[in-house]
Amino acid sequence: MHVVVTGATGLIGVPLVAALRGRGDRVTVLSRSAERAKAVLGDVDAVTADLESHGEWEAALPKADAIVHLAGESIGGARWNARQKQVIRDSRVEATRTLVEALAALPASDRPKVLVTASGVDYYPFAPRTDEFDDDEVTEADPPGDTFLARVCRDWEREAAAASELGLRVASMRSGVVLGPGGALAKMTTPFKLFVGGRIGSGDQWFSWIHLDDAIAIYLAATVDERYSGPVNMVAPETVRNRQLARDLGGVLHRPSFLPVPGFALKLAVGELSEYLLEGRRVVPKKLVELGFVWKYPTLAKALEHVDL
Repeated sequence: MHVVVTGATGLIGVPLVAALRGRGDRVTVLSRSAERAKAVLGDVDAVTADLESHGEWEAALPKADAIVHLAGESIGGARWNARQKQVIRDSRVEATRTLVEALAALPASDRPKVLVTASGVDYYPFAPRTDEFDDDEVTEADPPGDTFLARVCRDWEREAAAASELGLRVASMRSGVVLGPGGALAKMTTPFKLFVGGRIGSGDQWFSWIHLDDAIAIYLAATVDERYSGPVNMVAPETVRNRQLARDLGGVLHRPSFLPVPGFALKLAVGELSEYLLEGRRVVPKKLVELGFVWKYPTLAKALEHVDL
């Protein structure tokens, strides 16, 4: 099949393109820089595209069988201010709207069959800070929250869902933290490597995660399995709290994990983003379980043992 991939030079995009090609698929990459994409991905069909604006890149869409839409500004890059938050939102919401508009302009016979788009577990509200409700499991049926990232995920998914009116099957992957080389995990491991690692804040907040290999397997399945439709909680079946993450990470790195990061220090360091590190919710993969997905790394300790730290 012919698969168009956006955001192909990121943590998920690079191994996903390799896996698609390994499956025998033809892959076309839409990137801000086709030259950079080729440098990262090798000999691929790459097209320069500003997904927030209509342009010549739309010529790559006709006759594609599937689109995997991963593009989006990193939320953990620059410190958040009004401008950076707008960049984060536009790179997801506006880019998805433009992409769906481009699909709408195609004859029905030229449109792909499926749009698989990234999203995040930040779609959901934080767990209430009470013993009575903190353990409640969050499934795909739960409503959105009202934080900045919750609103971004809600609007992002809404723009993608508009493609269903064009006859496409739409699947939105609400991902937890992806455990792979680089990315968020690299930032988590740094304090441990310096012998100053430990839980964040109280350590009681839930941590939603998935190993990179499992994330790739889920994306691959979603491109061909018609049962993958609507929101999918792309997380591992083992739900853990931040303090367990600290223990397991310290164990794998053979480093102590007893020095907590105080909430106020985190707020000083990263500003508003600290809220998402100090809070959490117990997200479970209800739909993946129903679909019979089998995780390669279902437990955190096993997953961390199989990541290049």
